[in-house]
Amino acid sequence: MINESKSIRTLTSTQRPMRFALVTGLLIILAIITGCATPVGVRNLDPKTVQRTLTANVLSKGRLSPFTAQILNRFGLAEAFHHKPAQVIATIHNGLAGVPESDRLFALAELSFLHATKEGDRSYFLAAAGYAFVFLFPRDANATPDPVDPRYRVAVDLYNRSIAEGLTSTDGNEVVLKAGAYKLPFGTLNLSFNESALEWGSYRLVHFKQAAKLGVRGLRNRYRWPGIGAPLTAAIKPLEGVDNIAYSLVPPNIKLPVTIFLRLEDVEEGMKSGSVQGSLELYTTEEAILVTIQGRQVPLEFELSSALAYTLEGTAVYKTERKRFFKGDLSLPIMRLARFREGLFFMTPYLPNRIPVVLVHGTASSPGRWVEMFNELQNDRTLWGRYQFWLFTYNTGNPILYSGGMLAEALRKVVTALDPEGNNPALRKMVVIGHSQGGLLTRLLVTDSGTRFWDERFSVPFEQLQAEPDTKELLKRSCFYTPLPFVNRVVFIATPHRGSFVAGGWIARLAGRFISLSPPLLSRLQDVIVRNPQAVAIHSIEGIQLSTDNMNPKNIFIKTLASLPIAPGVKTHSIIAVKNPENPSKKWNDGVVSYSSAHLDGVTSELVVHSSHSTQSQPQTIEEVRRILLDNLE
Repeated sequence: MINESKSIRTLTSTQRPMRFALVTGLLIILAIITGCATPVGVRNLDPKTVQRTLTANVLSKGRLSPFTAQILNRFGLAEAFHHKPAQVIATIHNGLAGVPESDRLFALAELSFLHATKEGDRSYFLAAAGYAFVFLFPRDANATPDPVDPRYRVAVDLYNRSIAEGLTSTDGNEVVLKAGAYKLPFGTLNLSFNESALEWGSYRLVHFKQAAKLGVRGLRNRYRWPGIGAPLTAAIKPLEGVDNIAYSLVPPNIKLPVTIFLRLEDVEEGMKSGSVQGSLELYTTEEAILVTIQGRQVPLEFELSSALAYTLEGTAVYKTERKRFFKGDLSLPIMRLARFREGLFFMTPYLPNRIPVVLVHGTASSPGRWVEMFNELQNDRTLWGRYQFWLFTYNTGNPILYSGGMLAEALRKVVTALDPEGNNPALRKMVVIGHSQGGLLTRLLVTDSGTRFWDERFSVPFEQLQAEPDTKELLKRSCFYTPLPFVNRVVFIATPHRGSFVAGGWIARLAGRFISLSPPLLSRLQDVIVRNPQAVAIHSIEGIQLSTDNMNPKNIFIKTLASLPIAPGVKTHSIIAVKNPENPSKKWNDGVVSYSSAHLDGVTSELVVHSSHSTQSQPQTIEEVRRILLDNLE
């Protein structure tokens, strides 16, 4: 046994140098593999990672920003926040020694928002709004964060989003605006709200939704006006017994962009006592786009594009375009209401200091085709507050003189109703923009026809025609045109002033077989034919010309209209679409209208754009209209 033990000890001592060499070799290999890495060092980042690192926050990436993470790490609270977030938030709420107040408040806003998002506890959303508000608007104005501080815009977004989320219904569908005592993690928010703010002219604002949660499709640009407050969309509901003429032509299915602002008073003291006092304020774009906070003007945040897209979601306006071309008595559902029967609509309530811009669509089209242009122009901050947009719609298969008479009469009536004394100068600087056939209707508004249109259809003076009074009134407005004194400027877009080669071809003749006029109109005209057999140029209702007939280059109507001058003093602009600009100008056309037909001599401006006939939604066309409206202000 002794000899065996000596043998073993001898063997072990022999192996020691070998083991040492092996360990040393492994360490050398490990050092080579790791590149001599140190516990602390740097590595190169790709550009995307750099930007994500710089801008990461609870809103953009769903994780805390470096600013808040620093607070947690500094006080050893990072691990605790994963397991007991409410306890960590309460600890930071009660104070952290040596931490600037702005750093603490921002961290609380972000931590509360993250916790509310994960747990669905809306009291933490309202708390986040409170923390963000004090961070942005501290009692000591000298402590206001610098605008270059990246936390500034994050805090604004946290405030805006937190208000909307904190007031969202339990099912998550709507934002509920009402006064009451709302739970906070550290106490109560006593919120006041004046419900009269829900009254909007002849309507009541209802069904509020977060604009940020609405995905917009079909628009080239989605505009958001950056500022303070939670942007929402609101539906409207008619108020019984209230008839405000300024709102009378606002469609009842419209969705409004609105903003809610939570004004908090003595928040710092309220956070200490557990009782925070606040008031909820509701704004529409007609009322204000700025709010005063601690003596300074701060822009409100609005989302106009989402409200516009929401208005058109599921609407019948697109579905009825071709149907209203072929059926003269088919109307949009809204036109069953008496005040909309003449086809004029307001996109905003009438405001006396804003110049009306009237948009008139073309054949087999609808007001919906102006959506791109309207979205761009209503979000132009230079134009904002200077213009109001009106839309006119009509059955585009009807005779052009009939539709033109409807437009002229609708504008006369609304101007008289809105300004009976004629004291509003803005209302009398109206701009009318017409596309295609709509351009022909627009031209009738600034034309003195004399008796030309009448003489081409009747062989007796108007006074001698035998007809019912309402029929004579219809014929008078359709055949006799004088320039509307309040139309100051017109824009013709792809307008067939001398007719369309498509209207003169077989396609239009075929389509004409399927176009039907409204029975009331036909019965009136039939009565005129029967009672005045020798005085009417046609002998049966089959001879009544449709809009496609009127736009035939050989048609007497289009020739007569082209020969009539535009009223002196009216500024005119032409935007002409050309599909084939590489061809000689004599062959230019947009697929429907030739350049030679759309061109007018003596206009204030003419722009040729590379586009098909439906050019009203093209950027170059919209920019030219923008230029014209800006020029109109000067």
